[in-house]
Amino acid sequence: MNMPVRSAADLLPLLPELVVILGAFALLMLDLFVDERRRVVSHLFAIAVLAVATFMVATGVGGHGTVLNGMFVRDTAADVMKVTIGVVGILSMIYTWPYLRARDLYKGEVSVLMLFAIAGMMLLVSSGSLVMVYLGLEMLALCSYALVAVDRDSPLASEAAIKYFVLGALASGLLLYGLSLVYGATGSLQLDQIATATQQRIAEGNTLMLITAVVFIVAGIAFKFGAAPFHMWLPDVYHGAPTPITLFIGSAPKLAAFGMTYRLLEIGAPAFEEQWRLMLAILAVLSLAIGNLSAMVQTNFKRLLAYSTISHVGFLFVGLAGGGREGFAAALFYAISYAIMSAAAFGAIVVLSRRGFEADRIEDYKGLNARNPWMAGLVLCVMASLAGVPPFLGFWSKLAVLRAALQGDMLWLTLVGVVFAVIGAFYYLRVIKAMYFDEPEGPGIEATDNRPLRITFGVNALALLALGLAWNPIMAWCQRAFAG
Repeated sequence: MNMPVRSAADLLPLLPELVVILGAFALLMLDLFVDERRRVVSHLFAIAVLAVATFMVATGVGGHGTVLNGMFVRDTAADVMKVTIGVVGILSMIYTWPYLRARDLYKGEVSVLMLFAIAGMMLLVSSGSLVMVYLGLEMLALCSYALVAVDRDSPLASEAAIKYFVLGALASGLLLYGLSLVYGATGSLQLDQIATATQQRIAEGNTLMLITAVVFIVAGIAFKFGAAPFHMWLPDVYHGAPTPITLFIGSAPKLAAFGMTYRLLEIGAPAFEEQWRLMLAILAVLSLAIGNLSAMVQTNFKRLLAYSTISHVGFLFVGLAGGGREGFAAALFYAISYAIMSAAAFGAIVVLSRRGFEADRIEDYKGLNARNPWMAGLVLCVMASLAGVPPFLGFWSKLAVLRAALQGDMLWLTLVGVVFAVIGAFYYLRVIKAMYFDEPEGPGIEATDNRPLRITFGVNALALLALGLAWNPIMAWCQRAFAG
């Protein structure tokens, strides 16, 4: 039997993950010696750890390679996803501190859980084995359940955490059952070996168990994305969790779920591409329809964003259903764009909230332009990007996935996507209308006086315009990730 690690050099591609995990353990110890008044020290330490790990990935420290007997694969695709996860994770941590601190909810465990969740995401996108897929997935999931329940005195948060835990366990069970069928049919846990064994089973005409496994795996993936009809957990969790926690679980994990999809379907089951492309296309249509139509009737801003997430997952699946390198590159571009847009959307709520008042109803935004034109302009940038208005980033990401579906000979799916892209603009325009054309009611909302938080949100929102004007390098980066 080969030893997983024969020398320290074998761990070099794992260096960024080791930094995050060791940093999380160090933070656990540091937190014991930091009192409440200096709790910001542990939070800044967590941000520094994640920044170092992200810098290491971006600069190629450790290099590419396959280690741990093929269980861990570091390649260009993994690096692209990890850099984005790191950047969005840092944004999430910046948004989290002032919000939770003002409500006496911040504990040292919050940053520790976020670091372990990010480590799980990084492992997930570098999976070369079914074992690593499940390890990364559960690290992410278990930390997310705990983060949602951080406000223990809130009935909404407790209910959201229970729903998330129960339905998340169901999703993990579906996925694990599919993975166990794959192992039973192929006798291997390594994704590249599974792909080879699958070809042999097809040649023998023995594919029933593998097709069943693919169905369960796609269902598990849909659950983790929050795609319809496996979306029932998503609105309540997004609504019940503290807003910066919703921001965290609604942005970076989408990239991790994309990485899992790529590893399991494109690397592990390329022989069944025709079948899983069709399944993803059906899930895309259901997500676009249910997400957009449900979002149109929402009055709570967080629930509106939750249902819009379902529709955005539908667009991401449109790209995946296109198949091939172009399809995965377009879907990755969409996942990156959506992670940044989602962070900005929930960041707007964080910036405009205060203790005792959550800016989470659409009517709260009435007359915002009259009170604070700059903040209204930033929220306008976010809503326009989510709606897919040119030249914002959201427009180019939608265009990319629709083009990928068209190139994948799915004209019908492209047409469905175009129709729902137009329908989906309606509920974002409702927010814009409330800000610019409705009279303010009551005392109204005001931006936080936390200067770093306002600057972070400003950069986040304006990045949607800046990246929309210079989207080509990002798309080229995504295409290089799947260049071979």
